[in-house]
Amino acid sequence: MAGSRVPHRGAERAAEGVRVERALPGLLIAMLLGALDQTAMAPALPAVAGDLGGLDLMPAVITAYLVAATAVMPLYGRLGDRYGRVPLLHAAIVLFTLGALVCMAAPSMGWLIAGRIVQGMGGGGLMIGAQATLGEIVSPRERGRYLGAIGAAYAVAAVGGPLLGGLIVDALSWRWIFALYPPLGVLAAALVAATLRLPRPAPAAGRPPVDAAGTLALASAVVGLALLGGAPGWGSDLPGWFVPTAAALLVLGAAGWAAASRIAADPVLPPRLFGDRAIAASAAIAFLIGFTLFGTVGFTPAFLQIALEMPAAAAGMLVTALMAGVLVTTVLSGRLITRTGRYRGYPVAGTAVATMGLLLLSRLDAGSSPLLAAALLALLGLGIGLVMQVTVLVAQNSAAHADLGSATAAVTFLRQVGASAGVAVFGALLNLRFAALLPGPVAERAGGAAGLSPESLAALAPGDRAAVAAAFGDALPPLFGWAAPLMALAFLCSLAVPARPLRDTAHAGAAAPEAPGESR
Repeated sequence: MAGSRVPHRGAERAAEGVRVERALPGLLIAMLLGALDQTAMAPALPAVAGDLGGLDLMPAVITAYLVAATAVMPLYGRLGDRYGRVPLLHAAIVLFTLGALVCMAAPSMGWLIAGRIVQGMGGGGLMIGAQATLGEIVSPRERGRYLGAIGAAYAVAAVGGPLLGGLIVDALSWRWIFALYPPLGVLAAALVAATLRLPRPAPAAGRPPVDAAGTLALASAVVGLALLGGAPGWGSDLPGWFVPTAAALLVLGAAGWAAASRIAADPVLPPRLFGDRAIAASAAIAFLIGFTLFGTVGFTPAFLQIALEMPAAAAGMLVTALMAGVLVTTVLSGRLITRTGRYRGYPVAGTAVATMGLLLLSRLDAGSSPLLAAALLALLGLGIGLVMQVTVLVAQNSAAHADLGSATAAVTFLRQVGASAGVAVFGALLNLRFAALLPGPVAERAGGAAGLSPESLAALAPGDRAAVAAAFGDALPPLFGWAAPLMALAFLCSLAVPARPLRDTAHAGAAAPEAPGESR
């Protein structure tokens, strides 16, 4: 009996490998769409703000996408569990592409933000759908070998995105960035339709209804959190009801989800998931990393352009050092996880290295060397690469098949909640600090801190440019130091991650692969 299991297991692994090799290109392009949108916009933010509304509106361009993507993630995860991954992936691609077209033609900041919201509603589905599909067709034990490919997709987006975005801004216009997405969307949809084969989901008849109340409550909480976090940086023009309304959205949304999850027969984000220590600890780490990473590094290209007076393309290229570090440790840790079956030490080491990187980044200023900034960003990336994908792997390994999408969404959702809050909070703090540090006469000659852009900055006298660079150089780096204690808290959470055996069978292996048309 024992001897007969070896060839059977070998056949299972061979079949799994065929499934993955067939489906991986389409899934990676789907991931690339969502990741590229965030990174390519980073070096373009000053140009966008100068064109459509001012430097103080930079956080809104990022936050609109992140909030929309975050709000829909639990819904995509649960609907994918119920109705299958393929239809949800196609819907996400359509929404993302439609939003890109709106952004490309946006005549005002309002239209741009509206397009970013539509893009986010698609991007959230791309991130959840691709990750959950990989969790279904690849066993946790074997998934380590594919972490390199997943990390490479994000690295291509993060390395090529800022560089490509900077080149487009310097040579053409930020609007051309959005022209990249329609052809990529068509390619991703075609590959998914042609190659992705999954077992047919169980019939929907007799299932409880979708938890609409819980979905709306979670979305309200995410919007309230982002608005409340960004309020301090929007000045004294806010109406008196704004902050209380944002706080009410956050509190009532969270309370509404808690109540709906107890009543709903099939909650959109089941609370039982957080009763598992592995999922709860992974979700907490993901939240803290999202808050610190996106909240601080998201504004690094602006720091490089304004404080160090680098062109947009050069600033985008410098930020690639961060993702180079992420790629190195993602590939290395993935191979070691597959070889040894052990994962617990990587989040512990990664959060420790990332904490050190943030503390060192807080020492930068307007006189710092670009090479030093690149080296410290690479150090931060080395730490992050040991953590981000491993948290998803830990959650998927601990979840039942019926909760695979929801477990994936739980970790990714909380990482995006952290990112949305981090961008809003640190963007508000950056605006406040910059306005306070910029000398009044210089601000008047520049038309106010909110009106600065690369073009208006270049038109200033050399002395005024130096004053702006010094003020921005002193405004951002301390935020890295403020983020370090949060990363240290993630280190403590990583110590609570249990060491469990990695499952060596894929959920999709329970049934024979079906033709693409049958998987609908």
